[in-house]
Amino acid sequence: MALTFSQSAWVALLAAVLGCHAKSAPSKPEPAGVAVPSAAPSSAPSAAAKAFGAPISPGPVLSLADVLSSPERFRDQAITVEGHVRSACTRRGCWMEVAESADPKLPGCRVTFKDYGFFVPTDSAGSRAKVQGTLGVNTLPPERVLHLESEGGQFPHKNPDGSVDELRLVANGVELWR
Repeated sequence: MALTFSQSAWVALLAAVLGCHAKSAPSKPEPAGVAVPSAAPSSAPSAAAKAFGAPISPGPVLSLADVLSSPERFRDQAITVEGHVRSACTRRGCWMEVAESADPKLPGCRVTFKDYGFFVPTDSAGSRAKVQGTLGVNTLPPERVLHLESEGGQFPHKNPDGSVDELRLVANGVELWR
């Protein structure tokens, strides 16, 4: 059966309306933590990065070794660093640890995500990361250390009471690549 012009126009209009309706549920921004291909980070020119949280603003990338060796110089400042993801929360992806390498004896920095607004994949360990956020210096109580260890955290330099002095970067945005 052939459709007349007006019938086919109605069919096209109905398809367009239904197609738009199906795609345009309430206009919410993409949920944070959704992987979005982005330009490859500087140290991985051929790898496609996956972005989480806010896009990373252009600017200088500090040496992670410099930040870890003199954290007080960068305390409470917005910084961008690149490093190796040494470990990540294996339950929800609500934190990760970045360091110069996978060696647990080298200093590292725990990364959490601003207002728990996004997480990273639970299998992020082994990735490279570019992280932009604010550096803090904290002391974790022993019970928090035990909790993080149950999620895969490593703390080779505990205080005698089981607490840990840690560097924490509260990230606004993260890019990961392998």
